[in-house]
Amino acid sequence: MTTRTKLRREETHRRETLAAVRKAQARRSRRRVFVVSSVVTAALVGLVAALMATSRPTSSSATRVAPDFTLPDTDGRQIHLADYRGKSNVVLYFSEGAGCQSCLVQMALIEKDKAAFDRADVVVLPIVMDSREEIVQAMKATGVTTPFLLDDGRVSTAYGTIGRGMHPGLPGHSFVLVDKTGVQRWYGEYPSMYLSPSDLLAQVRKHLRS
Repeated sequence: MTTRTKLRREETHRRETLAAVRKAQARRSRRRVFVVSSVVTAALVGLVAALMATSRPTSSSATRVAPDFTLPDTDGRQIHLADYRGKSNVVLYFSEGAGCQSCLVQMALIEKDKAAFDRADVVVLPIVMDSREEIVQAMKATGVTTPFLLDDGRVSTAYGTIGRGMHPGLPGHSFVLVDKTGVQRWYGEYPSMYLSPSDLLAQVRKHLRS
């Protein structure tokens, strides 16, 4: 065998060996990608399932005498819940307030449907734990004119709304129905941060009849 022939065979063997190594590496790489992809997919499925579970609304028809309160509103008035007894049904709307755009949009949509709430003899009182300056600025940005009640946390705590949303120290997206006799008839929590005004009225009518 000549030296040139031997060198060609060694070169061919080297190339074949290198090709085999590359194929093995490619197979291992594909397996790793598959495993990682499977893990990521499983994690995403779990996350979506968890988000769907936590975004489901919860509702309670348990009745009790509604905790009374007096709170200042953004117009500088003192609003006393007991003043509505014998006059109007009241929906207390608790939300995260100024930092939550959807919370303000919710109130803007309720305002647009005010005539329907008036016909149902329902007054909606939005309650937040913001300063007056914070919520007024958010109201102006969203075009909301209904005065907000300013809570230091005691009323939100009394109605069990604290920590129901994304922030442990703030209310979630909650509605509480208090009838004309001062009895709490319904509590609804909406982690999706929205309930259409028509659906809100449907809940009010349903629980006033029960």
